[in-house]
Amino acid sequence: MLQLLYSQQYALAVLIIIALIISLTFHEYAHAASAKILGDDTAQRMGRLNINPVAHIDPMGLLMVVLVGFGYAKPVPTNPNNYTSRWGIPLVAAAGPAMNLVLAFVVINIYALGVKSGYTWFTEPGPERFFFLLASINLILMLFNLIPLGPLDGHYILGFLLPDNLSRTYLHYNSRYGHFVFLGLILLSILGIPIFSRIMSMARSILPNLIIV
Repeated sequence: MLQLLYSQQYALAVLIIIALIISLTFHEYAHAASAKILGDDTAQRMGRLNINPVAHIDPMGLLMVVLVGFGYAKPVPTNPNNYTSRWGIPLVAAAGPAMNLVLAFVVINIYALGVKSGYTWFTEPGPERFFFLLASINLILMLFNLIPLGPLDGHYILGFLLPDNLSRTYLHYNSRYGHFVFLGLILLSILGIPIFSRIMSMARSILPNLIIV
């Protein structure tokens, strides 16, 4: 992001930030909504069951996106003891990435339908770039959050799917060291080692396959 600012690509930087805010807001809302459906109203009582970005966006997390290219939103508070299903933990965790996939699907098909219908507005540089950015960022967030490390959604999903003994071992070590491994990967990526470039490549390869119109 800083490279865009240094090269005075301010419009592109603004579009990326707007796309991130939208994507993160719906991601966190999906966690809150799925928890509510499964019997836990903690997020609702904390004012998180909405799509108001103010409720979900962490200013420091957004600033980190600008400074280092990685950021975060406010975690949705939940109480797994309230879930009515034994699958509550992985379902709530998976809801965020699933929402990002749905958003990417909807956004890219709205764009494709607009182009197919002959609306020239969709082919103008600004709208075209924004639709592709929004869809791509949602796919990147989906794949990124499925990494089973640290606080990411993937560790709740993997921890539930593993056999009991292995799950306990995995969750123990992830709680102790997962954050450090995750931060190490981010640091290596900032230093130029393409740790997360594979995620971006996967997102680019998935996007065309979502178009159905």
